[in-house]
Amino acid sequence: MSARTDVSADARGSETPVINIIRPAELSSVLKQGLADFEAKPTHGVFLTLIYALIALFAALIGLGENFLPLLFPLVGGLALIGPLAACGLYELSRRREQGLNYAWYHVFDVARAPSRWGIAAMGCVLAALFVAWLMTAELLYGVFFAEPAPTELASLMQQIFMSPAGWQLLAVGSGIGFIYSVVVYMATVVSLPMMLHHKVGVGRAVMTSLKAVQANWQAMAMWYLLVIGLMLLGALPLFVGLGIVVPVLGHATWHLYRRAVTYRD
Repeated sequence: MSARTDVSADARGSETPVINIIRPAELSSVLKQGLADFEAKPTHGVFLTLIYALIALFAALIGLGENFLPLLFPLVGGLALIGPLAACGLYELSRRREQGLNYAWYHVFDVARAPSRWGIAAMGCVLAALFVAWLMTAELLYGVFFAEPAPTELASLMQQIFMSPAGWQLLAVGSGIGFIYSVVVYMATVVSLPMMLHHKVGVGRAVMTSLKAVQANWQAMAMWYLLVIGLMLLGALPLFVGLGIVVPVLGHATWHLYRRAVTYRD
């Protein structure tokens, strides 16, 4: 029996995705389902979140040089751009728990055997490119608003950003551009990545389904986007420790959001 036998039943590419209507009131139930998945095996999500954060930080340090302090806030914000890719492991765990299958931590790597694994890999490359583009944009913006050398101490950076007119302008412009980046990624991935994990489907079809799901459920999807951003910010406040809980809960919950938003017919 194939190692991916339990997934093959989900990999029927001949089925047509059907967009369902989600009421905003259902989001609380979706979040509860995500929390239940996390509580079933909390160490799995914390481990995956830690690995994801370390990889992102390592990649940023290589690309940004020794003094990455001015890009600390854009780096944290940019994690949301590659977060959907890291969440694929959480989607797989939720899928397995939903089907009553083995829920061991190493099954996060089953993403490599997903029905549309090459599509997921392609989407990962796109998200990585957007992450780099965002950091380059943030670095350029910093140079536009501040001509002097970047501070090397966090206290000086905080004073520069939050206590000067130039810093306020940088925050306003940077937040606006970052919002555009994050909305584009959210709309393109909120359904497409779990869909490619679940079914054999091309990247284009998966992204179009995601966009249609957002359009059909714009109120619920907008509320979910704001909820994700708000919880990510809260999780980042206590020295980013809270992200070890927030990220896996949101990842599991997004799987259940997808399951409500999309069904299939032959």
